[in-house]
Amino acid sequence: MTRPRRRAAAGRAVLTVVTAFGVLAGAALAGAAPAGAVPDGRRIAPGVTYRQFDVAAGAGTAHAHLLTVDLGDPHVRVDLLHPGAVAARATVSRMADAAGAVAGVNGDFFDISESQHPGVDATGASVGPAVADGQVLKAAVPDGQRFGPALPPGTRTRDVLGVGTDRRARLDRLTLTGSVTTPEGSFPLQGLNQYALAEDSVGAFTSRWGSTSRTRAICGTDTERSAPCSSDAYEVTVRGGRVASTADAPGRGPIPAGTTVLVGREEGAQRLRKLSVGDRVTVTHTLVAASSGVPYTFAIGGFPLLREGRALPGLDDAASTVRTAVGVADGGRRLLILALDGAAAYRTGMTVAEEADTMRSLGASDAFNLDGGGSTELVARDEGASGVTVRNHPSGGAERPVANGIGVFSAG
Repeated sequence: MTRPRRRAAAGRAVLTVVTAFGVLAGAALAGAAPAGAVPDGRRIAPGVTYRQFDVAAGAGTAHAHLLTVDLGDPHVRVDLLHPGAVAARATVSRMADAAGAVAGVNGDFFDISESQHPGVDATGASVGPAVADGQVLKAAVPDGQRFGPALPPGTRTRDVLGVGTDRRARLDRLTLTGSVTTPEGSFPLQGLNQYALAEDSVGAFTSRWGSTSRTRAICGTDTERSAPCSSDAYEVTVRGGRVASTADAPGRGPIPAGTTVLVGREEGAQRLRKLSVGDRVTVTHTLVAASSGVPYTFAIGGFPLLREGRALPGLDDAASTVRTAVGVADGGRRLLILALDGAAAYRTGMTVAEEADTMRSLGASDAFNLDGGGSTELVARDEGASGVTVRNHPSGGAERPVANGIGVFSAG
């Protein structure tokens, strides 16, 4: 019985492709075998395969679930899985089945708790930018307002993994550019469907936000997520290019199509207070890519692990947990979507540095970290099945509702 393996540098993760016996033995330690344990990979759909393997990490053996997606296959595409609103959550399996995906994985970090802001609803909205089916859903919150582990040096909440209209995957950075034009002049728009706005700014909320309260947008500061909510806020509703109503605090409830709600805090609130019902207002917004001139059909937030085959400097090599990552290979023509198993035998997981080594061992030139821990989940549909099956053991014992994910679709 052979066990082919590729070793990384001393002290780093060691990738071990196990035989069927090894997979099932490892699954037995966890209490129950993950669904469809196959060592050599199984075709899920044309251009999409799934397999499992062990990784010898510093804290113990980790068990990995891997989707390989051939974006060069014209029948295959990836897109954002989401619950239908930015400020909402759903399980990966529910989002995948609703969208008709053959496979999927959890996505970006998100606003999961507001215990430090009593009375304020946790929105469930994601941290970074989001693009679905070529449509911009939201922009990124300030760096200091994010949930998740510390960002590696030089990375930002605006970093994304995306797939362009050229059907190639890449890492990039998407920055909001927008303006609000009023009878007294124009000023920058600094937020779009975000659970947190920069200090002194104005942000826009559209029908894509959902019905969740917008109060969270004025809480915290640019450097401290847990700071108190601002006492200086104002809201303006714009419909048909004119101010329809104003309010002294952010509201809640669905926003009709064609309507934009502007929320301002501190100096932003002072700007909005100058508006009166009936005033003409024009709001513009778009996401601008830092490095690619190709429009994105899909983009999701997280943070980079590898660039051009090299791990980013300063990746954490101490905290080990269950993780989710996506690798880019073959010049963006192939995606490697990896989720660790959260069963008791494997729950120690990997460090971020080990995660980067593992993705490089699998052949990724670039790699991107997504939400982990109890959020990590990978689903896939067997050929002929009507719905997906959860392939890993979620570390919390059950599927966690999340803000978004990556869906894999096949027309074959």
